[in-house]
Amino acid sequence: MLPALFGEVIVPPAVLTELTNDRTPSEVRTWVANRPEWLRVQAPRETLPQLHGEIDEGEREAIALAVEVRADALLMDDRDGRRHAGALNCPVLGTLRVLADAAEHGFADLPAAVDRLRSTNFRADSQLIEQILRRARSVARHVQQDDRTFRWVYERLEALAVARDNLSGTLLVDG
Repeated sequence: MLPALFGEVIVPPAVLTELTNDRTPSEVRTWVANRPEWLRVQAPRETLPQLHGEIDEGEREAIALAVEVRADALLMDDRDGRRHAGALNCPVLGTLRVLADAAEHGFADLPAAVDRLRSTNFRADSQLIEQILRRARSVARHVQQDDRTFRWVYERLEALAVARDNLSGTLLVDG
């Protein structure tokens, strides 16, 4: 899902280390241990020492690397980390936003993903979660309507193509 949405996905070593600690859900630790080929690990040249003590090492490395490579977006949920990233003009997306975008593109089932998140140590404001789920339901209704419209147009175009193929000679139009 991430490479389909963003192309290149980079993670700093400190984040991988954080994802293997005992508080991390076992399925995440297993995923990290068998990480996919598309996930590139890269350390930043500088780790923003001015933020030492302000945020965790993983957030510092992630922000530093995002700034260094001029990332299109930084996936981060930590409130303090997001604030510091924003102060460095680094665009930040949260997990819920990425899942909502993935759902809009047909890469994820948002309600199922949110249910899985709720069973982990992930925390988010319940009003935010409900707002995102409402938006996803609204988008899904529009997509269904667009799909019905697309099918109707496609069927009409197909009928015109068949009619065109069945014409022989000159078509006279009485006007």
